[in-house]
Amino acid sequence: MTSHGVRRVAASASERRIETPAAHLVTVAHGTRAAAGNEVARELTAAAARALGWEATTSYVELGAPLFADVVSTVETPAVAVPLLLSTGYHLRQDLPAAVAAAGRDDVRLGRALGPDRLLAAAQVDRLRAAGATPGQPVVMVAAGSTDPAAAADLAAASHLLAHAWGAPVRLATLAGRGPRLAEVVRPGDAVSPYLLATGHFHRKARHDALAAGASVVADVIGPHPRVVQLVVERALALAPPAVGVA
Repeated sequence: MTSHGVRRVAASASERRIETPAAHLVTVAHGTRAAAGNEVARELTAAAARALGWEATTSYVELGAPLFADVVSTVETPAVAVPLLLSTGYHLRQDLPAAVAAAGRDDVRLGRALGPDRLLAAAQVDRLRAAGATPGQPVVMVAAGSTDPAAAADLAAASHLLAHAWGAPVRLATLAGRGPRLAEVVRPGDAVSPYLLATGHFHRKARHDALAAGASVVADVIGPHPRVVQLVVERALALAPPAVGVA
């Protein structure tokens, strides 16, 4: 989808809103020591901000600057905070709400995890095709993983959405936390779809372990895909006060 297409989605989703850009978009990614990984969050934020016509700030839970806790303490206008985190977990349930509470803000609206969502599944399908996966090829979706039971439910739902979008069976593996590892799940000739937004340690491990287990195709991370931009726009509009829309 082009940037014009994303903007049309934003406009359509806000038909009943007054078109005054009075909200500030704050995205919050996990953060990584890989500079290229942190850049994904900035690219997504910039594209969503252009579509909305809002001011925007990219922030991180850790391993990147600025930190979310610092941003919510200093942003001068009402803000909507869209997590660029794919599943529920400790950061979403504890760290981010605690940061908003510590800032003493009642004008920061914090959203839920970015996934599971059909738009993420659509982006994964594009990445699989770009990597050379063929229609009907079995797929293993690999996620970072978590010890949080709610995250496990999110990942199961995400794998079902990917199976529907891909049109072939999808099995689930994780790199840490609950769930089976790639070595237990991948079969020779499988394609592997990393359920990761950005490159970094988990991306490198996913690729290494998938190929070692016999995968024939390993797709790229989801990255700043237009469908993800569309999803950030939709989440921002859903969080925005009623009098706020696209500029």
